[in-house]
Amino acid sequence: MIQIYTGDGKGKTTAAVGLAVRAVGAGFKVYFWQFCKAQPSSEVAVLNKLGVDIRRFGQDSFINPKNPSEEDILAAKRGLDEFASLVGVWLTKPVQDLVSTLLILDEILIAVLFKLISEADVLNLIESCPKDVELVLTGRGATPRIIELADLVTEMSLVKHPYKESVNARVGIEY
Repeated sequence: MIQIYTGDGKGKTTAAVGLAVRAVGAGFKVYFWQFCKAQPSSEVAVLNKLGVDIRRFGQDSFINPKNPSEEDILAAKRGLDEFASLVGVWLTKPVQDLVSTLLILDEILIAVLFKLISEADVLNLIESCPKDVELVLTGRGATPRIIELADLVTEMSLVKHPYKESVNARVGIEY
């Protein structure tokens, strides 16, 4: 199935990490690919300890959504290229090898929103992925066409956030 966690509220990556932990506990092979992020984070630390295959395609700084850097664009495209290579390998494997596989593409939807990669690239990515693999996409701004391909869509909505009261992000809570 294809799952999407989107919206302007906190918790999209956290939900995907929780699913990754559950899948590892059930014996799944988990791939956790982060787009637009390379800063140190607690979720990456714990997933490393659990043996999750983590790949990160971002910079150590935040992206300017109105003017992303060439490095940001190249990092996102590198993530897409690596995914295409992985899919090529998967297509040669027997179905039973893929049934217990979870692929999380964290913040790939924000990469589309910031125009680092195209919606068409993500639609092609979804279509090319073997149907026996559980695929999760996270990030703000899921497009109607991407949502249409999903089996499950959860939208996190912001009601209240301490950031608005000038509380900085906290280790172990926000990252």
